[in-house]
Amino acid sequence: MQSKHQSQTEFIILMASLMSIVALSIGAILPALETIGIDINVTQSADNQLLITMIFLGLGFGQLIFGPLSDSIGRKPIIYAGFLLFVLASILCVLAPNLEIMVLGRILQGIGLSAPRTISIAMVRDRFSGDYMAKIMSFIVAFFILVPVIAPALGKLMLDAFGWRSIFNSQLLFGAIIMIWLWKRQPETLSPENKTKLSLSLFIDGLKEFMKFKTAIAFTLISGFITGAFMVYLSASQQIFQEQYGMAEEIPYLFAAIAVSVGFATFLNGKFVLKYGMLALVKVFLIAFTGISLVYVIAFYNHNPNVYIVMTFFSLLFFFIGFLFGNLRSLAMEPVGHIAGVGAAINGFVSTVMAVPIATYIGGFVKTTASPLFLGFFACGAISLLIMFLLKRMIRTSM
Repeated sequence: MQSKHQSQTEFIILMASLMSIVALSIGAILPALETIGIDINVTQSADNQLLITMIFLGLGFGQLIFGPLSDSIGRKPIIYAGFLLFVLASILCVLAPNLEIMVLGRILQGIGLSAPRTISIAMVRDRFSGDYMAKIMSFIVAFFILVPVIAPALGKLMLDAFGWRSIFNSQLLFGAIIMIWLWKRQPETLSPENKTKLSLSLFIDGLKEFMKFKTAIAFTLISGFITGAFMVYLSASQQIFQEQYGMAEEIPYLFAAIAVSVGFATFLNGKFVLKYGMLALVKVFLIAFTGISLVYVIAFYNHNPNVYIVMTFFSLLFFFIGFLFGNLRSLAMEPVGHIAGVGAAINGFVSTVMAVPIATYIGGFVKTTASPLFLGFFACGAISLLIMFLLKRMIRTSM
C-alpha cells in the first residue's frame, strides 16, 4: 500500500509528524500557562492545569468517533476532517475571553487531533505486525519525541516576541504543512478488502471483537496507568519547577532534558525489541519504573531534594517510560489488526480517559513537594504489574 517513491524512513517521519501535532499543542503552551491564565482571568493557578488535561479528554473521546469511521471511509479523509476541527478549535482558543471558553476550545482541539494521533497508529498496524511493528513504533516515537524537546523553548520564544496567541497560530501552520505532505506523498493504507460497512453498529461490533482478546484489554489498561503518570507530570511539573524550585525561566530546558531521555529510550527500544521481544521489555522496565518511584518516595517524602537529584529521578523514570509507550500500544494492537481503526480508537480512548482523572487526582496533591507525584507514579506502576500478573494467571488457567 506504500508508494514505490516513498521510503520506509519517510513513512516513519510522516507518522511521527502526525502524532507531533498533538505534542506541539501541549508542549508549546507550557511556558505560557501563567500568562494565558492572567489574560483570561484565571484566579487559581492550579486551574491552569486544565489547559493541559482537557485536551487529553478531547483526545480520548474523539478517537471513538474517528477510529471506527476510518475503518469504513479510509484513513486519510478522516485525518483531514479532524484537522479541520482542530483549525476551528484553535481559532476559538485565540479568541477565548475566559477560562470556560478556553477549556472548550482545548477539548475541541483534542477531539480534532485525535484523528491524526489515532489513525497514524492504525496506518502503522495496516502495514506491520508483531515485534517489527513495535520496532517501527519505537522509531516513530523517537522522532516524535523531538517535538517535546523543542516545543517549550519554541513556545517561550514566541511568547516573548509575539504573545501567547502566536503559539496557537504556529500550531496551525505546522499542521497545514503536515496535511499537505500527507496528501501529496502518503497513499491510503486501508486496503479495500479490509473496509467495513458504515453503520451505527460499527463501533459496537468492533468493541465486541476487541473484548474477545484478554491481552488487548490488559495492555490497554496498563497503557492508561502509564499515560496517567506521564500526564500528571505534564500538568504538574510546571508548578513544581516554577513554584517549588523558582526556575520558571529554565522550564523549557528541563523539559528538553527529560524528553531527550524518553527519545533515547525509544530509539534503543527499536534496537532491542527484535532481540528480546515486547513482553520481556515491558516486564523489565515496568518493574524498574515502579521501583525507582518507590525509592524516591522513601528517600524524600517530606521534602524536595536538590533540583539535580529530582531531575535525575525524572530522567530515569521517563527513560523507562520510553520502553513502555510503543510496546504497550503494540501489544494491545497485535491481536486486533483486522479492526485496526476501532482497535486503536478503543485503546486510545480507554487509556486517555483513564489518564485524565488519574492525572487530575494526583496533581491535586502536588502542593509544597514533588513527593505526591512520585507516589502516584509508584501506584500506577504497582497496579500495572498486578494487571500483568493476573493476565499471566488467566492465560495459564485457560491453557
